[in-house]
Amino acid sequence: MELEEKNPDPKYGESRKFDPNFKGPIHNRGCTDIFCCILFIIALLGYFAVGILAWSQGDPRKVIYPTDSRGQFCGQAGTPQEKKPLLFYFNILKCASPLVLLEFQCPTTQLCVERCPDRFLTLAKVVSGVSKNDHQYYQKYCKEGVDLTEPGTSAPVILMAKLCPAMIIPSKPFTRRCLPALGTTKSGVVVVGNQTSFKVENNNVSATDILEASKKSNVVVEARQVAMRIFEDYTQSWHWILLGLVIAMIVSLIFIVLLRFLAGVMVWIMIVLVILVIGYGIFHCYMEYAKLKGEPGANVTIRDLGLQTDFSVYLQIRQTWLAFMIILAIVEVIIILLLFFLRKRILIAIALIKEASRAVGHVMSSLFYPLLTFALLAVVIAYWAVTAVFLSTSNEQVYKVFNNSECVHSGKNCDPKTFNTSNISAQCPDAECMFAFYGGETLYHKYLILFQFYNVFLFFWCANFVTALGQVTLAGAFASYYWAFKKPDDIPSFPIFSSLGRALRYHTGSLAFGSLILSLVQVIRVILEYLDHKLKGAQNKFAKFLLSCMKCCFWCLEKCIKFLNRNAYIMIAVYGKNFCTSARDAFFLLMRNIVRVAVLDKVTDFLLFLGKLLVVGIVGIFSFFFFSGRIKAAQDAAPTLNYYWVPILTVVVGSYLIAHGFFSVYAMCVDTLFLCFLEDLERNDGSAERPYFMSQNLLTLLNKSNKEATSVD
Repeated sequence: MELEEKNPDPKYGESRKFDPNFKGPIHNRGCTDIFCCILFIIALLGYFAVGILAWSQGDPRKVIYPTDSRGQFCGQAGTPQEKKPLLFYFNILKCASPLVLLEFQCPTTQLCVERCPDRFLTLAKVVSGVSKNDHQYYQKYCKEGVDLTEPGTSAPVILMAKLCPAMIIPSKPFTRRCLPALGTTKSGVVVVGNQTSFKVENNNVSATDILEASKKSNVVVEARQVAMRIFEDYTQSWHWILLGLVIAMIVSLIFIVLLRFLAGVMVWIMIVLVILVIGYGIFHCYMEYAKLKGEPGANVTIRDLGLQTDFSVYLQIRQTWLAFMIILAIVEVIIILLLFFLRKRILIAIALIKEASRAVGHVMSSLFYPLLTFALLAVVIAYWAVTAVFLSTSNEQVYKVFNNSECVHSGKNCDPKTFNTSNISAQCPDAECMFAFYGGETLYHKYLILFQFYNVFLFFWCANFVTALGQVTLAGAFASYYWAFKKPDDIPSFPIFSSLGRALRYHTGSLAFGSLILSLVQVIRVILEYLDHKLKGAQNKFAKFLLSCMKCCFWCLEKCIKFLNRNAYIMIAVYGKNFCTSARDAFFLLMRNIVRVAVLDKVTDFLLFLGKLLVVGIVGIFSFFFFSGRIKAAQDAAPTLNYYWVPILTVVVGSYLIAHGFFSVYAMCVDTLFLCFLEDLERNDGSAERPYFMSQNLLTLLNKSNKEATSVD
């Protein structure tokens, strides 16, 4: 089963020459890509400076607390609004204005209140009445200093001065805002507090009008409603989610340990189990599809159903289960066809996995290295998220002129402290100076968008650097294993720590260079996604087509760069050269052995991917049966949820990340051993002077042997 490269193309360089002094990763090496190292350090210092600047200017309270018309935070501790956590709109109908979509602010007075109104009252009725309870209750929703019991108080005068709302209606708090308590009768008529219409300022207002206005008062009200339900589900199920992730970690660890001792058997068991798990998924989808036959409403299409906030509705129609069944069937057929055509090559891939299992067994600390990578990535993500929040909340309060009639000053900036004595109030009597949004005109605010872009770019750069550090560290450790002629006697002590030390001491610049190139492509992809989002409503089909082509090209480019970087880092770990030289050497080595790359490396990656799929499938199926209440023994323990798919999806995604963390060690080990294996074939010929370093199993599969009976196992 030999895989020979016949006459490699000379344009990809000459094969490696035998070097009797080469014993694996070179220890006598120097610093590489120093300029990139200095640039990365300067960029990090700038990143810290941006973070400090954002933390000094930002105010996360703007995200947490709603803001009234004077820019005060509702419910903020230590302020007069501390006991008034909710935001009340004087005229919710004004929220139906297009201005809401432009500036995300309703053009009506907004007030911090202790609780939302629970009854219907009009100002005219309260002023003309004699009920002190009504006076006191209504005053809670007026500006400070208003006394409705004073003699001579007139409703029109109060409304003109915008001191009180024209009416209050039963409302409920939602995302800290008082929105109308809307409901429907059995006939589908919209009502507010059992009333279908109101008379406000001599105009009849229907409950439907209030419904439309309340929807526009928060342009993402439905999304937030779903988000609140999802958050509630997380609070109910977080401990079960953690248990599921722990189980995924245990299953992944058991699988890795079994691979160490039973690699061949485990790979075939893994292949069979993946086919069975997906097959069960197809069977389950078919049973659900058949069970819904004849059920009322089950034949409704997904397109007719539209977007629903209650996602469980989709599981009650047959088309959903049919779609799931078709997708799983396609995946099953693809996997079976790949296994059929690759059946001979899988044997060699299994031998490579066995060799990787031995390497991991001799370098057990490599299994725990992903924990360091996860911790560093968590720090990078946390720093980026906190800085992003502070940057987005570092604007100042901007006040603008709002009015109901034509006014030349409408939309202009104003100062609420001097507005009543200014010319604007004289020229436009019905105008108000209200808080509009957060912005600013200082030098800092002018360059705020650049700071936000810098934050995103450095996030990608740092995250890619952490990933690169992990790859070069593992590569150095596993290369030390491969090039040890007498294993494990010739393997150096603490290979992981030695490799990590070499990477940080000599190759920080090379890692920064490789991660910089990848980050530039990723940022361009983010920009293209942003442009695509902006052009969704555009009618220019050519622009959409061009943008789609660019997105596809940069996606392919990112994949190619990741592949080249990964192999370049292996060469850096072994030879200690700069990034460009290492990338070139790795690329030429792979191109000189392109058949082996296709046969061994990619098939091995496919088998390891099936391992991840198996872990996710096992944990996902158990979590589905548990959270959907289908395990009778655990029905009482299962939490009551709005969407049972929320914890299931979280466990599935988390399980994949955990499995990817463990299997990434194997994948890096396989890639490293594969490159070393190619170098071994080029450097040596099996003679007594130039013996192969590969294991006896690989020698047998490749029909090669060392002429001198010296074991390398």
